[in-house]
Amino acid sequence: MTTELRRLRNYINGEFRDAADGRTTEVINPATGEAYAVAPLSGQADVDAAMKAAADAFPAWRDLVPGERQKYLLKIADAFEERAEELIAAEVENTGKPIGLTRSEEIPPMVDQIRFFAGAARMLEGRAAGEYMEGLTSIIRREPIGVCAQVAPWNYPMMMGVWKFAPALAAGNTVVLKPSDTTPASTVLMAEIIGSIVPAGVFNVICGDRDTGRAMVEHPTPAMASITGSVRAGMQVAESASKDLKRVHLELGGKAPVVVFEDTDIAKAVEDISVAGFFNAGQDCTAATRVLVHESIHDEFVTALAKAAADTKTGQPDDEDVLFGPLNNANQLAQVSGFIDRLPAHAKVEAGGQRVGEKGYFYAPTVVSGLKQDDEIIQKEVFGPVITVQSFTDEAEAIAHANGVEYALASSVWTKDHARAMRLSKALDFGCVWINTHIPLVAEMPHGGFKKSGYGKDLSSYGFDDYTRIKHVMTSIDG
Repeated sequence: MTTELRRLRNYINGEFRDAADGRTTEVINPATGEAYAVAPLSGQADVDAAMKAAADAFPAWRDLVPGERQKYLLKIADAFEERAEELIAAEVENTGKPIGLTRSEEIPPMVDQIRFFAGAARMLEGRAAGEYMEGLTSIIRREPIGVCAQVAPWNYPMMMGVWKFAPALAAGNTVVLKPSDTTPASTVLMAEIIGSIVPAGVFNVICGDRDTGRAMVEHPTPAMASITGSVRAGMQVAESASKDLKRVHLELGGKAPVVVFEDTDIAKAVEDISVAGFFNAGQDCTAATRVLVHESIHDEFVTALAKAAADTKTGQPDDEDVLFGPLNNANQLAQVSGFIDRLPAHAKVEAGGQRVGEKGYFYAPTVVSGLKQDDEIIQKEVFGPVITVQSFTDEAEAIAHANGVEYALASSVWTKDHARAMRLSKALDFGCVWINTHIPLVAEMPHGGFKKSGYGKDLSSYGFDDYTRIKHVMTSIDG
């Protein structure tokens, strides 16, 4: 006897629909390794329908005064709070995350971020009108872009969905959002909630795989494509979008350096860095995964970090003692395992380094030392609960090693020397530099990187601006 799988559906033009051709794909709970739902495997017909719905809804949504759009977003935030337990349950099934941490670390910032962008809708900024040529007045208009095609990742399906739809809707755009094919459940639930509040066609969700995402980006309707994902995926999106000059917003991962100087409180740094490295199984673009430690405290730091890893627990979502759950899918488990299996002879696994259990995709908190700058595990994003440790001799070497990767999203500096912290914050080539902390994010400040971490900002007024366009209006004042 088999259990019937739950059926998820696309949300297009205010109604739930199966894929036009009826195709589906199974959705796996990573904590069990078993299927719990089927989701649409959307094709061109579904993409066409969603884009048409968004395009038809755009003029009326665009023309609402910002205060009216703000009311809609505030209602969405309130509804998310009211239905928080449903969202948590869907996200935990999606990802296997600990229930308690999902409740405390995701719902509150999501709601806050929606409310922030609700306010941002009424705070559009531009240069004052003025006369720059005799007899003519210039005015700057800031307008919505149009339909936005958005692709969210599997590491934070709900929160990254919020980061995408909230600024887009607040600015007056309409949205077609695709969750990852491994984590559609919470996004479909968000569609139910948002769809009960906004007019039909303003917010649409289609499920599917990479081909679905590619069809969205290549579609002639969207004026902007936004993706959070891998460097390879970002490059493909940028290439596809270039064919009709769509705007592109890319957040593509990171390899965050954590630079620890000899005057650091080792116990405090280890405690904070281990949490920032292992939280969400290290499946975070800003995770504290690449530690650079001054040679004078290297051995002491490694010993303490290895102990912290050994004391960190992974397990099932209902276990209140765990810091993180499973890796998201079987491919990701194979990727993380592969990095450890391919370690060079000079590397040493100080803690972890193996799968945990046979059920689900769990991996032990892992610390690796003895590494060189050109080692694969230093240069490439692992996206798992793995922290590497290197030593450095002086400030110049620390900066060179920190910047010596292709990613440039986030970084941190650990020192009691204020002048040194300021020098490092200038020298580090990353979109964010934390000092004596790692990983806090707030709605008011921008999140985004340089180099192969992509371009465009999430959160903050800068993220809001990315979803607008600037128009110059010039008028004669002579009648």
